[in-house]
Amino acid sequence: MDLELKDRVYVVTGASRGLGFASARQLTEDGAKVVLTGRDEKAVADAAAELGPNAVGIAADNADPGAAERLIGAARAHFGRFDGILISVGGPAPGSAADNTDEQWQAAFDSVFLGAVRLARAAASSLTEGGVIGFVLSGSVHEPIPGLTISNGLRPGLAGFAKSLSVDLGPRGIRVVGLLPGRIDTDRVRQLDALSGDGDAARARSESRVPLRRYGRPEEFGRAAAFLMSPAASYVTGVMLPIDGGARHGY
Repeated sequence: MDLELKDRVYVVTGASRGLGFASARQLTEDGAKVVLTGRDEKAVADAAAELGPNAVGIAADNADPGAAERLIGAARAHFGRFDGILISVGGPAPGSAADNTDEQWQAAFDSVFLGAVRLARAAASSLTEGGVIGFVLSGSVHEPIPGLTISNGLRPGLAGFAKSLSVDLGPRGIRVVGLLPGRIDTDRVRQLDALSGDGDAARARSESRVPLRRYGRPEEFGRAAAFLMSPAASYVTGVMLPIDGGARHGY
């Protein structure tokens, strides 16, 4: 299937590793060009080098108010256009409602929530018909995840923002989509499993609750992201797509 991604240009944040990198890789493999970002300059440069000449790495923090305009400007400066943004951020600190500190909440709000809102608003003001804004969120949008209280608090709000934005931008022909990863085999998920004290046992328990009985692979997430960001998904907007092997209990 031709996703019509050839020569389209996307910004992908949080893309030095994990789901952001998997998405950036698939976009470039399907013909797109990407500006990928992350907070660690060397990690971003290494990730861009791995993807080849159709990728440029720029160190940026989603919490930085100036990041959005700088990244969109870089897309145009390096590749001559800007067709969309996939906003992926690292997961906030784990913990319970009683344990998470004000500082952890504030840092997560600035990066996970307000940073994503700023990036989306800047993209919305720059995109034209056919543009797309994507959010990498979490299954916590629909079902709270034990031990991830901050994520449970912030992700549903971002999903609501994304839905509102899709209604606002629809008349301009700009789409807004969300991706809700479940247990995908990334460093982040392995770290969360290890918090139990026995990562292998935690993984086995989680896999037993997934209808497909396994963790997803990053490239499986990347393929779903590339499709939703592509013109092939031109009539898909305002949705939150679970990529979780069927783990969500609702429809």
